[in-house]
Amino acid sequence: MLLVDVDGPLNPYAAKPHRRPEGYGTHRLLTPHWEAAERRRLTAYGLPGRPAKPLRVWLNQEHGPALTALPFDLVWATTWEHEANDFLAPLLGLPVLPVITWSEPRPRPEGGVFWKTPDIVAWAAGRPFAWVDDQITDADRAWVRARHDGPALLHRVDPRTGLTADDFTALAAWAASAAAPGT
Repeated sequence: MLLVDVDGPLNPYAAKPHRRPEGYGTHRLLTPHWEAAERRRLTAYGLPGRPAKPLRVWLNQEHGPALTALPFDLVWATTWEHEANDFLAPLLGLPVLPVITWSEPRPRPEGGVFWKTPDIVAWAAGRPFAWVDDQITDADRAWVRARHDGPALLHRVDPRTGLTADDFTALAAWAASAAAPGT
């Protein structure tokens, strides 16, 4: 399985604010969760009647075919949850994917472990997985090694560039090694 985060790997949100990375298109999306958050923000600023501003998302349409070409079953591992299927999958040419839904309240692991990590391990339930996210650290890798019985690749993606050819090469190589007899 390849567990895919959106913001960072697919949407390089940390790129220069007014310069879309090469190969990416700009999309303005007003998902229900984003609209609700914007309405709360506007109300807090005393502007409850102002329309919610859509979220700017940069997507590279080549990523959809590149992801489906990898030897993985794809799964959304993003705070977008089911909205990734509704809003992003069609733009990327992806089918409807399974979604990891996050615990509420969010876990609070210690030692610098990302809040998604416990839910990822619970969801994987010992199955082999690769996970791409911009928040992965060595603390997450150590946590997974100590608590997950199957093979796992936690691959950090730079949120300034999103997924690159090198990332796709690393994912394909890991999948080949994880599938090799005796591994």
